[in-house]
Amino acid sequence: MSSPSLRHSLRRLWALDKFSYSLRVFIALGGSLALCWYQGWMHSLIPLFLGVIASALAETDDSWQGRLAALLVTLGCFSAAAYTVEFLFPYPWLFVSALALSTFALTMLGALGERFATLGSATLILAVYSMIGVEQRGGVAGLWLEPLLLVAGAAWYGALSVLWHALFAHQPVQHSLARLFRELGLYLKLKAALFEPLRQLDVEARRLALAKQNGRVVAALNATKEIILHRVGNGRPGPKVSRYLKLYFLAQDIHERASSSHYPYNDLAEAFFHSDVMFRCQRLLRLHGKACHALAQAIELRQPFDYGEQYSQAQADLQASLEHLRIQSNPAWRHLLRSLGALAGNLGTLDRLLGSASNPDALAEEQDSSLLDREPQSLRDVWERIRLQLTPTSLLFRHALRLSIALAAGYGVLHWIHPTQGYWILLTTLFVCQPNYGATRMKLVQRIIGTVLGLLLGWALIDLFPAPLIQAFFAVAAGVVFFATRSSRYTVATAAITLLVLFCFNQVGDGYGLILPRLFDTLLGSLIAGLAVFLILPDWQGRRLNRVVANTLSCNSTYLQQIIRQYAEGKRDDLAYRLARRNAHNADAALSTTLGNMLMEPGHFRKEADIGFRFLVLSHTLLSYLSGLGAHRGEALLVEERSDLLSSAGRIADSLDEIARGLVEQTQVAIQSDSEEQLAAKLEQIPDEMDDSQRLVQTQLSLIARQLGPLRTLAAHLLKNRAAAAATR
Repeated sequence: MSSPSLRHSLRRLWALDKFSYSLRVFIALGGSLALCWYQGWMHSLIPLFLGVIASALAETDDSWQGRLAALLVTLGCFSAAAYTVEFLFPYPWLFVSALALSTFALTMLGALGERFATLGSATLILAVYSMIGVEQRGGVAGLWLEPLLLVAGAAWYGALSVLWHALFAHQPVQHSLARLFRELGLYLKLKAALFEPLRQLDVEARRLALAKQNGRVVAALNATKEIILHRVGNGRPGPKVSRYLKLYFLAQDIHERASSSHYPYNDLAEAFFHSDVMFRCQRLLRLHGKACHALAQAIELRQPFDYGEQYSQAQADLQASLEHLRIQSNPAWRHLLRSLGALAGNLGTLDRLLGSASNPDALAEEQDSSLLDREPQSLRDVWERIRLQLTPTSLLFRHALRLSIALAAGYGVLHWIHPTQGYWILLTTLFVCQPNYGATRMKLVQRIIGTVLGLLLGWALIDLFPAPLIQAFFAVAAGVVFFATRSSRYTVATAAITLLVLFCFNQVGDGYGLILPRLFDTLLGSLIAGLAVFLILPDWQGRRLNRVVANTLSCNSTYLQQIIRQYAEGKRDDLAYRLARRNAHNADAALSTTLGNMLMEPGHFRKEADIGFRFLVLSHTLLSYLSGLGAHRGEALLVEERSDLLSSAGRIADSLDEIARGLVEQTQVAIQSDSEEQLAAKLEQIPDEMDDSQRLVQTQLSLIARQLGPLRTLAAHLLKNRAAAAATR
């Protein structure tokens, strides 16, 4: 392989988001193995490895200073957990009480944010690792060495992580931005499918796929914002972070433009079936999607982004097609051509936004570049957030209670039947028991299949490679595979961690003797987790569908109010507007996730899935019309004589809030509103002499108003089904 080709391959390998994570794990596990082998301390290998694994599971993104502070807190929590297990192990009643209370408390840390939830989960995992260590010693507790080794392994990986974040501070930002633009590229390609010039196109199915992809875009936007926020803090961003911040805001603008709609696509396809204009729109959107993928690759590989001439040519071809249609002066097309003109203008702006990505430093600074930090800012804020979650209606409270009871039950079972290696039951329960039934069911199946695969492969490899050093290398490799696949291929990750356990225990004992106990404990722990999520305060998604749908409508109402305010006062991408836009998209994504989880629940709990998916299509259509209205802010202010549009927007927002309240309170929602029908009809009466910018606002408001009727119908059906189900209980 030539030198430039080798450099390019290494650059692409470095650009993989899992590579740096896996490399850190490899160095930590390999270093631990080298030390233990050289010093003849192979009996210390297992606690060191388990400490490294727990520390890697606790890792969250941050600047190196933040990572250092997080490491100190993590080591404090790990030390407290490990030594508490040692001291309470001989006293079963005290032990199980402390286990249940600490599980509840650590799980409730999730109320403070994702990083606190990760820390709580990792601390519980290390506590179970400590139990396994005490069990390996035959129940002899009170020793200081093994907890010290567990914490030493965690400190070793933590030190590597801090050093890595200091040397490569911007690598996570590059990875997150690349992932964001890749998701945006896929969204644009799916959006292009809506412009397929076919009669009777199944727009609803394609909008459903688009809504699901929108959830992934929103998740990528949220993750990127958090990663950048950790680098900005309360100070002014440096040049590199400022560049990434501009790219993030650029992605937000692209998303708003990409998610906007200007007219029902079936009507456009029917009217212009014999023209190539829909094909031109489709081709341009696909090229924009391709450009987003190219931009993602340029960010990952730290290479210049070249926005080629083909995009400008595609834009020119679209304008030529539009001009050809205008020349024909067909009166039936007059209104549609104006919508097509707005669509072409939106695509032109999208073209300019992507073109500016080649030199983000030249982009203007945002008027308001502040980012909302959702983490608690004081102890009072910490207590208030946790207090608000201390109610049986909270999903987090239910999960914390469920997990506490499940682990206590697992502890009782292992004392009842005294299985070999019984504390693997608790570890399996901890990993399998998820906040909802669908996720638990998926994890349960993956855990069992992965464990069986890992045990079979481990049995074969131990037999084929009896040399302890080779088996130790296999253990390191299995640990790397676990961390490389745990968030994407959990079955493979489970097989890998099972291999690591077998090889490590074979260094100090009999790995064969662990095979059957590990399988039995996995089955028992999975059964306990499955029963817990099914029987203890189950979170059936269908039962909260009304609240999730209501949240989407309420957030869309707020988004509309923010948009129309800017048409009255002038465009400003301030925090309030960006927050309203993000909340609307977050609510849309939450509805998609809820429906996905509902499909994995037992049949009688997903009777309303069909209504839910129809709501998702309507919600995403409504959001796309709102985005179309928001995308054209700043092009013109509403003139005084069109102030009626402000009141019309206010009435639409009030109607959305009214439907949302009815869904939350489960009170009757009128299936039809004459006033809303009259409002929509009035908005559709647009004088020919009206200015195009004012016309666009009225057209978008009319499209939004026409969504109110179908939303009311579905809301009424949902509430009717709820009432019927309650009557039969």
